[in-house]
Amino acid sequence: MDSPTSTENPQASEILATAPLTPMCCGTSQAAKLLHLSVGTVQSLVERKQLRAWKTQGGHRRIDMQSILNYQTQNQMLPALTRLRGMRLKVLVVDDDPVTRHWVHDTCTRNDLGMHCTALASGLEALMEMHQIQPDVLIVDLHMPGVDGCEWVKTVRQNLMFQQLPMLVISALSQKQIQAQAFLPKDCQFMRKPLDVQWLQGYLAGLMKPQSWLAL
Repeated sequence: MDSPTSTENPQASEILATAPLTPMCCGTSQAAKLLHLSVGTVQSLVERKQLRAWKTQGGHRRIDMQSILNYQTQNQMLPALTRLRGMRLKVLVVDDDPVTRHWVHDTCTRNDLGMHCTALASGLEALMEMHQIQPDVLIVDLHMPGVDGCEWVKTVRQNLMFQQLPMLVISALSQKQIQAQAFLPKDCQFMRKPLDVQWLQGYLAGLMKPQSWLAL
């Protein structure tokens, strides 16, 4: 692979190169999958020169695989630590019940717990907005008008971007009743309505701890 050369623009955040794609580099989306980060976060790491990157002649960004491995080795806890230093845990709540929706939103945002919460009433709207929101955790009601909650969850899980997304499903039914109707992915957490505020706060607080990210 040819050595990258500095861009002529001193304000540019990445290195330009003419090297073709090889096993020693990958695109931004693949780097995001390898690091379990969003594409936007990977782009930010490139801009801060924490990941070595360049552009091909065709204008495609390539990220050096060795720099990804170095990042994984040296900065395994960076996503959580960065969030604790200022970035907020992004929570997406999907529930057609306004009382539950507002209750969860208030639980996430009160007392400045370091969370940003987006609350949506429609499962279809959530599917369209998720790529833009890029949540760190999803809280979804299984019973919404016009939506099969279990199939909705499976649809989200089939998206490569959200295969590792922590997911909390909520329902007025018991977990046994739900499993009798349909099967949820095994990695989904479950909480029965009415919701327990202390349990929910503990669950979200656990996601902000560095060790929770090491398991993703």
